[in-house]
Amino acid sequence: MLVSPRPRRVPDALKRVLWALGDGTVWAVAILGMTWIRFQYDAGRAFVTDTWVVAGTAAAIHLILGMLLGPYLIKHIRGSFEEVTAVCRAALLTALIVSVWAIWLQPYIVPRSVPSVGAAVAISLMLAARFVVRSYRARAAVRREVDHTAIIYGAGVLGRRLVANMLQDDTSPFRPVALLDDDRSKRKLRIDGIRVRGDRTAMGRVARRYEATHLIVAIPRADSALMREVNDLAGEAGLTVKVLPNLDRLLDADPHADDLRDIDLEDLLGRRRTELDQGAITDHLTGKVVLVTGAGGSIGSELCRQIARFHPRRLVLLDRDESALHAVQLSLTGRGLLQSEDVVLCDIGDAGMVDRVFHQHRPDVVFHAAALKHLPLLQRFPMEAWRVNVSGTLNVLRSAAAYGVGTFVNISTDKAANPTSILGYTKRVTERLTSHFAFSQPGRYVSVRFGNVLGSRGSVIPVFTEQIERGGPVTVTHPDVERFFMLIPEACQLVMQAASLGSDGDVLVLDMGVPVRIDDMARTLITMSGRPDVTIEYVGLRPGEKLTEDLFGLDEQQQTRHHLLWSVRVPGLDPDDVPSGRLSSTPELIAWLRDRSDPAESVLRPA
Repeated sequence: MLVSPRPRRVPDALKRVLWALGDGTVWAVAILGMTWIRFQYDAGRAFVTDTWVVAGTAAAIHLILGMLLGPYLIKHIRGSFEEVTAVCRAALLTALIVSVWAIWLQPYIVPRSVPSVGAAVAISLMLAARFVVRSYRARAAVRREVDHTAIIYGAGVLGRRLVANMLQDDTSPFRPVALLDDDRSKRKLRIDGIRVRGDRTAMGRVARRYEATHLIVAIPRADSALMREVNDLAGEAGLTVKVLPNLDRLLDADPHADDLRDIDLEDLLGRRRTELDQGAITDHLTGKVVLVTGAGGSIGSELCRQIARFHPRRLVLLDRDESALHAVQLSLTGRGLLQSEDVVLCDIGDAGMVDRVFHQHRPDVVFHAAALKHLPLLQRFPMEAWRVNVSGTLNVLRSAAAYGVGTFVNISTDKAANPTSILGYTKRVTERLTSHFAFSQPGRYVSVRFGNVLGSRGSVIPVFTEQIERGGPVTVTHPDVERFFMLIPEACQLVMQAASLGSDGDVLVLDMGVPVRIDDMARTLITMSGRPDVTIEYVGLRPGEKLTEDLFGLDEQQQTRHHLLWSVRVPGLDPDDVPSGRLSSTPELIAWLRDRSDPAESVLRPA
């Protein structure tokens, strides 16, 4: 649809001058008219010099008050509550002044009732003029040609303000044509000429009737299930979905077309802004020496960036990938010279090297994020999983205990709950080892367990995106496979919260919401890419892979002091029970891991 040329706009300052002169004229007409009526339509008695003086004085006083108190030096939306209030305030003060003046003068120059009755008439005429202008502009806005016509889903506060602002903004590329709302009490609601035409199930019918191109979701804090359903309905109706930021991000709660953005996976997954106990985290990290293993990884690097905001005395970055260390140092300091003593190249599988790092830096807090995590690869190379995830973690734990670390946080995975894979077995063992150190050492040792992290290396999003860019197919293991998801910043924030809240020996489980079907995610990404020709190929579950992940083992659930954290108590595993070297064979290794990973051994944390 082509955009028609818009008429030349009158400058706002000139508009305000014209409205001021118009309102002054209204006052003069009201005084003259009421005097004429009061004298029973006798023009000779009504239109004398005194009457003209009072009419002119009332107009002048109103203009002065309007300049001082509004609305003439302030840009109001025409006919808005703010403008109506300002106009009425100036008019009532004018009436009071003119009434006192007219009564005080002897003999009376106009009948005593004229100023008060004239004020009522003047206010009515001024408001009527504004109502007519606003109605005309609203009808013109509804008819104007634009690039996009939009259905607004949500007739609440945000929806109503959005409709009004779209209609008043001549530069908006959107024109609202209908509203949808699931509240039956709003079915006959009309906002500036735009009516509520039904609930979300009427989307297709309304879209066809009004030839809409977009659906704008104006519901604050809509949950993920609703967003997915609305997105599916919009896709069936051929509508492009736009959303408004959450109310806490719209600081003035006054949404405009410029605030709209495309729907994304954050909306469909329903991840929410995490509310942290900033005081507890500050007390725990500020002024401390903090060591992060696996600092170059997706979780480790974001964890470092967030920890830096709490001003630790030193932040030590440890990783075996030099390029990853370079990248995280660059993101933290703006320089990637790798000359700082706080950037450490170290393989946690080397016990001697780990011990030297702890001896040199003497950390107060350790976040242990270093691990191998790709399930299919670890199924093929279980010895490497053992070396890094089990033996490497034990090296870090022993050094932490030897050098008096105050808080140790082991980052685990949901695959450690009821494990069926090498990754799950090894991470389950690290939880048990951490639990043992909690009860045998003076420091505080906790583990944190969460699911898939969006945007992390190897996560499905970048894989699916790359496959879509190549033209497909997008490979999904099974139509019904589902996983828990969260965002990298959210995961890291809750890890820091766990460090300050977790009780000794706990495995803290982050609230992951509801699991999401990978097939739905793949289809959503394909739709968002605008390439409907891309197909999905099902390749089958891989060895050790579950159809649905668990966050808890048997009877493993109890909430902590933070509403997004749950605690699990797992039995400790004595390091003396861990073979000091490599096990002689892969079957022997797998048997040992399975034996030490029995989920039935988990117990509920005592209250």
